[in-house]
Amino acid sequence: MSEADPAVARLWRAARPKPLGLHFDNAACSRQSFAVIDAAAGHARLEAQVGGYVAAESAEPVLAAGRSAVATLTGMAAGDVVFTTGSANALNLLLSSWDDEKTVACLPGEYGPNLVVMEANGFTVRHLPVDDQGRLDVEVAAAVMKGDPPALAHLTALGSHSGVAQPLAEFVEVCRAIGVPVAVDAAQALGHLDCHVAPDVIYASSRKWLAGPRGVGVMAISSSVSHRLRPRIPLPEWGAPLPVLRRLDLGEANVAARVAFSLALEEHLVAGPEVVRARLADVGRLTRTVLATLPGWRVVENVDEPTAIITLEPTRGADPNVVRARLIAEHSIVTTVAGVDRAPFEMKNPVLRVSPHVDVTSEELESFAGALTAASA
Repeated sequence: MSEADPAVARLWRAARPKPLGLHFDNAACSRQSFAVIDAAAGHARLEAQVGGYVAAESAEPVLAAGRSAVATLTGMAAGDVVFTTGSANALNLLLSSWDDEKTVACLPGEYGPNLVVMEANGFTVRHLPVDDQGRLDVEVAAAVMKGDPPALAHLTALGSHSGVAQPLAEFVEVCRAIGVPVAVDAAQALGHLDCHVAPDVIYASSRKWLAGPRGVGVMAISSSVSHRLRPRIPLPEWGAPLPVLRRLDLGEANVAARVAFSLALEEHLVAGPEVVRARLADVGRLTRTVLATLPGWRVVENVDEPTAIITLEPTRGADPNVVRARLIAEHSIVTTVAGVDRAPFEMKNPVLRVSPHVDVTSEELESFAGALTAASA
């Protein structure tokens, strides 16, 4: 198997519990390491020993390191970073606090649940131009936005329903040049693609490619945008005023999950973000090559798309939901079905999504190809 760095695959596999079958669903929820699992358990144990609030205070250096890691990966400042419960929570915090005109420009293939959050917060959506792969046309988009600027541009850097990587750096540069603030959904991109682009806002989940726990995420908001925000739950007038980002972080928090996520971020930095990105691009290329000639399925992305999200469209009437269920029940292989609701303005039919991580082997991919053929029969 061609590998950008065989060591990263070996180390990744050795650091985690052995999967019960094949885990090809990292775009949904990746496999945590022993150390990350132990970090969450250790903090929960400390809460039982010294009390939740004392334990939270003692965890602050670890959480500060987590915020600094996010800053390193995104080009933001550590002081711009707040923890959330996940990507949907982050977007809702941003849009519900938006104190300006409510127009947002995004792709036709925008993630369906994001569109729900936009509508729930009263935003009018404008679609940006894309090519036949669903990839943003930056030059035309710049001209469209310059002629009629939206209040906010929103780019999902890598979709949930497609492995097509968007031109993130170029779009952020264009938005900066024309004065349109840009928010980036990096749920599938952080830890997968280069996100060091210093947008106005960027948010992500813990559980996907960074392999942290569920129920926690992160958002970074630059000062260029934070001054526009008015959180829905301000402090009483008699209280001491808090900065906007601190107000967004008020309320109950699963500190154990935040501690574990911070460790997962550290593990990613130690592994080397460039090494991981190169390896994932290699994994995607090999997976698409193995599956390209599989009867009854069409690989949607180009073989050299630099991502490890591979989507398969049925060509002989197979039902992706039935196939996914059979893969789990009969072969212990976990995948995802991306339904039309994931991108309602772009998708016409559901697809089967395959998302192996850096530790996948050629043998596992060949085994998956055989199992998929059997499950599709």
